[in-house]
Amino acid sequence: MVIKGIINNSIIDPNKILPMRYLWARQHYKDGVANNWTPEEISMQKDVEQWRSTTFLSDVERRLILWNLGFFSTAESLTANNIVLTVYRHITNPECRQYLLRQAYEEAVHTDTFIYCCDTLGLDPDYIYGMYESIPSIKAKDEFVVSLTQSLLDPTFTTNSPENIQRFLRDLIGFYVIMEGILFYAGFAMMLALRRQNKMVGIGQQFEYIMRDESIHLAFGCDLINTIKEENPLVWTPEFKREISSLIERAVELEKSYACDACPQGMLGINAIQFGEYVEYIADRRLERIDLPKVYGTSNPFMWMSQSTDLSKEKNFFETRVTEYQTAGSLEW
Repeated sequence: MVIKGIINNSIIDPNKILPMRYLWARQHYKDGVANNWTPEEISMQKDVEQWRSTTFLSDVERRLILWNLGFFSTAESLTANNIVLTVYRHITNPECRQYLLRQAYEEAVHTDTFIYCCDTLGLDPDYIYGMYESIPSIKAKDEFVVSLTQSLLDPTFTTNSPENIQRFLRDLIGFYVIMEGILFYAGFAMMLALRRQNKMVGIGQQFEYIMRDESIHLAFGCDLINTIKEENPLVWTPEFKREISSLIERAVELEKSYACDACPQGMLGINAIQFGEYVEYIADRRLERIDLPKVYGTSNPFMWMSQSTDLSKEKNFFETRVTEYQTAGSLEW
């Protein structure tokens, strides 16, 4: 078992960040800072007008919006708690811990986003924040994620043996690859599809920014997972790889079920089948990212979704508020 690696490091002082060993962690931190945003920067005036209108949004679209607010409002809190209470404790590398602190802040921003959306639209918070218990497809996703992070939530758990390192890897994959990398993406596609129709553009813009953050979270998580695999090669067994592939396939089925539940009738040429295909496409990419073979071979039905993860988009100052920015010193005119 490695004692000089990214976990179980008994040599490097976690309070001494220089010199750095894992420069990819530092780069993810910088990317997160460059993508900084807060929900209050985004106007919700049009969203309020559209939500209050009795004719602008269909019942299908209203259901889709509520289902996504209901899922993400509690899922983001679960994500933040996992980082602060568990993952941070087991990662002894200081530059990785610096990124985890940045991610925890971003999860707080995401949580604040759903408070902002609920307050602005005048939604019943008890209904929205209770959907993870009252809506079966949302409840199934949440319960699945919780089952994948049991080791992380155990205060007595340590990564001091190959068996426990394998358990830790499983939970990290459940947290980063499955939850943030798969179980969020049908919802992202739904809300951004609405935005493309000029509907609920304020919420859509916030979902776009959340998706950008999550793409960095996913990249960091995969680099973390792959580094642990590289430093502890004995834990990446054929049996364990089959188990991980099976868990990812289960996640895909849950997300496809959620897509059918949230958008059962489709809207303007987009339907639950396409959302399911998108989830399969995303899952194949996640499998490849952690060196596992693709399962589905599905093409991307939403090529426009890739635009939403571009970190360098800048607004025309004279047309709208400058909310898609990097730091002021890095703007190019």
